[in-house]
Amino acid sequence: MPCIASVHTRFQSLEVWKSAGATEFRVAGALHAWFHPTRFLTGLAWDLIVAAALLRPSGPPKSILMLGLAGGTAFRTLRHLLPDCRFTAIEIDAEIIELAHEHMHLGELDIEIITADAYTWLEKNERQFDVVFDDIYLAGKIDVFRPRAWDPKLLVHLQRAVAPGGLLAVNLVIGEGHRTMQSLTRKILREAFPEVRSLKTLDGMNEVLVAGDSVATWRQLDPYSTAFTHGRDAEYWDRVTLRRI
Repeated sequence: MPCIASVHTRFQSLEVWKSAGATEFRVAGALHAWFHPTRFLTGLAWDLIVAAALLRPSGPPKSILMLGLAGGTAFRTLRHLLPDCRFTAIEIDAEIIELAHEHMHLGELDIEIITADAYTWLEKNERQFDVVFDDIYLAGKIDVFRPRAWDPKLLVHLQRAVAPGGLLAVNLVIGEGHRTMQSLTRKILREAFPEVRSLKTLDGMNEVLVAGDSVATWRQLDPYSTAFTHGRDAEYWDRVTLRRI
């Protein structure tokens, strides 16, 4: 897979890699977004994001808010599974949105995209969603980082955006250099919600935490495996693990 372009936006530097089938955005050497015309899953964080959005106990969500969009990798799979769901995304980087339209068919996903700082937008937001997903990371010179530390106001704004019976989910990079943020996020969500579950996958370097009054078990995810016709997709779906913390 050759690198076809290096792009420097206001917020990050990324490379566009493309083969006959797949397209990748890479930031600091790490995969930042992925597109394939006939496959959906990756074995990485986006699979966890998709699974998290399906854990509302009362059934599939009718609306999802994503803070941070990049190439829209998770939304492509979610659109496949949830054709009638309303998607809203807040993304600060207008240039990466343009790149995703050019290279990753973003326009096919019917997403309401708002170009803004997600946390500033959240402070003024009065809308509610069945699932609210915080997937905000910025790229440093050698690693990614969350641009805002946890504080009471942030949690209040996130909770206010969650509809009754809905879920709040947070994507976390884990491993060396990220353990403090992972532990703090776990603690805050356990204190704020009656139930928190953790999603991981065998090859990934992420943990997705899902919080709510109630969070469904794997039994609710298992039937979705039949929605993936490609053998690799089905294999990756089976690698997702879910446990209560």
